[in-house]
Amino acid sequence: MPELPEVETVVRGLRQHAVGRTITAVQVAWHKSVEKPDIDAFVAGLVGRRITGADRRGKYILLYMDNGMTMSIHLRMTGRLFILPDGSPIGPHTRLVWTLNDGYDIHFDDQRKFGRVALLKPADLAVLHTRLGPEPLDGLSPILLAERLHRRKIAIKSVLLDQGAVAGIGNIYADESLFYAGIHPQRPADSLSPDEIARLHDAIRHVLASAIKRHGTTLRDEQFKGLEGRMGDNQGYLAVFRCTGQPCPRCGTPIERIRLAGRSTHFCPRCQT
Repeated sequence: MPELPEVETVVRGLRQHAVGRTITAVQVAWHKSVEKPDIDAFVAGLVGRRITGADRRGKYILLYMDNGMTMSIHLRMTGRLFILPDGSPIGPHTRLVWTLNDGYDIHFDDQRKFGRVALLKPADLAVLHTRLGPEPLDGLSPILLAERLHRRKIAIKSVLLDQGAVAGIGNIYADESLFYAGIHPQRPADSLSPDEIARLHDAIRHVLASAIKRHGTTLRDEQFKGLEGRMGDNQGYLAVFRCTGQPCPRCGTPIERIRLAGRSTHFCPRCQT
């Protein structure tokens, strides 16, 4: 599932290729991809509208329209956005196509059909912001992180995956952040000391910023590609994620894998306590 760095990579592509353009047509190939409003209102609300900005909130892509509406896109597990010349063939997994006035289309492909797109009124957008936790790279301080962990007796990794606690972190970057912080993923969140929380805060920022700089992580399944079809480069720099049995880059101990809250979890049993 695309996480904060991958979504941020797509948003930066949209700022280059979509912002300032006008949507001239919308084709909905699978109606359930549109969460709200109904299909007719969704299409009518976008055709003729100029895209004035692109942003990210957690794992949501936000495209701002010149009428005050916002189109949100959540890629979920297999969603992808591609920019292609107008009239390019629609693939077997294409769910929506937005035609722009500069001769290009944006295709939303989603093999497993979990991704969702919505057209939001300002009040709906406010609810979305309220539902999500602080942004790790903008607004999350060690003090605020400590508040989010206070009295949370569940595993620290589970808290990091909770989008209401901290927005944008998923399986890859939770494992990587906990490794760099030296914290075992099964530790109860409320057991972390102030020093450990400060280390975790720094690790989260380092891991996410590095991944953004490298255009995200594309794993062997190649599920993530940027708007122009480019794969990420961060996969070659992962310390523990999907590195089961490989030597820890710090101490040489084999990386272990367990199931935690239904998710594969990777860690060094020696470095992370």
